[in-house]
Amino acid sequence: MRTDCRTYHHKHLPWLSLLWLTILLLASMAVMASRGVQAQEAPAPVTAPTATTTAEGTTSAPAAVPTDPQIVGFDKINSGDTAWMLTSTALVLMMTIPGLALFYAGMVRKKNVLATLMQSFAITCLVSILWWFIGYSLAFTRGSTALIGGLSRMFLGGVLYDHDKMILSVSHLALTIPESVYAMFQATFAIITPALICGSFAERMKFSAMLWFMGIWLLVVYCPIAHWVWEPSGWLNARGVLDFAGGTVVHINAGIAGLASAFALGKRQGFGRESLAPHNLTLTLIGASLLWVGWFGFNAGSAVASDGRAGMAFAVTHIATAAAALSWMFVEWVAKGKPSVLGIASGAVAGLVAITPASGFVSPDGAVIIGVVAGIVCFISSTSVKRAFGYDDSLDAFGVHCIGGIVGALLTGALVSKQISGSDGSVLTQSLGVGVTLVYGFIMSMLILKLIDVTIGLRVTADEEREGLDISQHGERVE
Repeated sequence: MRTDCRTYHHKHLPWLSLLWLTILLLASMAVMASRGVQAQEAPAPVTAPTATTTAEGTTSAPAAVPTDPQIVGFDKINSGDTAWMLTSTALVLMMTIPGLALFYAGMVRKKNVLATLMQSFAITCLVSILWWFIGYSLAFTRGSTALIGGLSRMFLGGVLYDHDKMILSVSHLALTIPESVYAMFQATFAIITPALICGSFAERMKFSAMLWFMGIWLLVVYCPIAHWVWEPSGWLNARGVLDFAGGTVVHINAGIAGLASAFALGKRQGFGRESLAPHNLTLTLIGASLLWVGWFGFNAGSAVASDGRAGMAFAVTHIATAAAALSWMFVEWVAKGKPSVLGIASGAVAGLVAITPASGFVSPDGAVIIGVVAGIVCFISSTSVKRAFGYDDSLDAFGVHCIGGIVGALLTGALVSKQISGSDGSVLTQSLGVGVTLVYGFIMSMLILKLIDVTIGLRVTADEEREGLDISQHGERVE
């Protein structure tokens, strides 16, 4: 009976998805129509808070920092900041397509390379629409509680640009750039986070199940955690958890979801008995290189300005990555007798992951420490620890991203420079953010996976897995 139910859902899934898209388009048209009426009464511009000088010549304190998006005049937008953030947005998008897509595709077997590329590309499309629909609003607006944002930016409603009146909206988190740019910058983070999860269940999840999982996971897991950590009204932000560019929100979050998916799907056929070696490490090295370059937008872009802090984040990102790549390479050289291409590429990614939460908070000296520690710890996690526990984290999404994110988050608390960040760090406070993300992310991911498993099913059949996902899921192959 269960098999029949899965077959029914699998056959009708495209039609159900088409119905969902139709409803979404009709809803968006209705919203656009309502906005056309409201546009005639656009609110007056609100300037960013500035200090004022009284008649006696004394300077009063600046107005309170805004807690909601604002409407400002064109003159309040900084062209240099905007140019950098547009560039950063493109760089972070490049991290997923083609960066992560190639990085993962090179590590799977040839019969699954197209399916792996397809996962990153399809997630980019799906998350972009969900972000426009409600994701941005849930993550980056003030809600009625500290747990989730409001609905004021559904369908990007209120994200304004009015040429005639020379006004536009800005986020309260980025007062010198258009809100449209900030929303798209954050969209690229929301895109790469679920795409990272694919590394843990590579070569065995149904494409339809993957789409449902990623869509639900984005709204139920990613958006709440992003709100808790990055939105000033979020409860972890209020507790002082530091995460400059996503060590907790992106990497720990994706990595622990990856571990949940590896448990939920089980091991690949032949795991531990057959060779599951990468089919093309050239693709993997190219992908890692694109990730390295794109990560400058990820970390330095999180300064949300073209300034000295962005420059420092850029510097420590590069230094930590190089240190981690070398530390992984040398440890592997000692342990296995030879340094591998896959090893140095994985070490670089581990360094990028670990420096992410610390990139706007630490000095270059701190970056070297973070990189060296991350390279060693992630190597051990992706080899010895994985073998000891026997789970099939296919492409080491958990071993590199979750473990690397934990290393970076905790060391951020220990190595934070108040001179650079203006903030005090605490390992105990960082541990709170790490622990909450691990527990919430794992439990919610398992619940979503189990829900999908009992409805349409998570895993391809044994025959489909042997044939390869390229043919069984997409009807194509690399010749």
